[in-house]
Amino acid sequence: MSGQIQCELKNQLKEFSNYLEFERRYSKHTLKSYHNDILQFADYIETQYEGLKSSFISHLHIRSWMVNLVELKISARSINRKVSALRSMFNFLKREGYVSKNPTLKIVTPKIGKRLPSFVQEENIEKLFDTISLGDFEDCRNRTLIELMYLTGIRRIELIELNDKSIDCSNSTIKVLGKGNKERLIPLSKPLLVKIKTYQELRDQKFESEKMDKNLFLTSKGKKLYPKLVYNIVKSYLSTVTTIKKRSPHVLRHSFATHLMNGGADLNAVKELLGHANLAATQVYTHNSIEKLKEIYKNTHPKGDSSGQ
Repeated sequence: MSGQIQCELKNQLKEFSNYLEFERRYSKHTLKSYHNDILQFADYIETQYEGLKSSFISHLHIRSWMVNLVELKISARSINRKVSALRSMFNFLKREGYVSKNPTLKIVTPKIGKRLPSFVQEENIEKLFDTISLGDFEDCRNRTLIELMYLTGIRRIELIELNDKSIDCSNSTIKVLGKGNKERLIPLSKPLLVKIKTYQELRDQKFESEKMDKNLFLTSKGKKLYPKLVYNIVKSYLSTVTTIKKRSPHVLRHSFATHLMNGGADLNAVKELLGHANLAATQVYTHNSIEKLKEIYKNTHPKGDSSGQ
């Protein structure tokens, strides 16, 4: 559009991004997500409302944008995420005095159905470990990282950033740097510690210490793992024992939490192990736990199976 006025939000976005990065300590992934969502809204304001100033943006403009997103067949979950990013941006702008009120407070976001986490059945996890040999370096690395992810529930990026100092053998714990640069300690079993030690010995035999990266898990060339490689490793092995649609590293995290809950673990304890900021994120796993209880009730209580009446 000739003579188009640039949306003021684009200039303020850099300031907001700095706030999220240096004060809130958000991860690079989250920063990119916030930036893209807000930039998309700014582009819409720029083209549809001739670069309306931030202080003049109302809930009506935001609703118009949401209608546009629906027409583009953007999912309700994605729209909610975008509005959430915009809400944080306007909270910041209000605090800094750029706007007098947050227009997103009048926005009603679309309802979304609960998406239950996919997980691998316990018996299939056992089959998984039985299928992975501990022969060469790559086999040992793959077995160790898969077992570590399942037994600790750590995220893929958390696994990638681990180094040898993350492992405390004397206290049988691992130190993990989670979202928002928050550290947490997770207990490790003795057998897993032995497997980690075996892997480290194989790794150190394979690579010269001065030439290899300092992370715990390395590629076959002695370099730091990258997300796609971890994804491919986990997907390849999970494909041998389960037919569930999702076979990503996050499924191991879901399996960790679900199996803990099914075993009667305290919800707050699971929250701390997962590194969740609040219980709401952890409560999604209670559904699978309840389903397990229903199955036990049905199979063990004399009146548990209504079909017998």
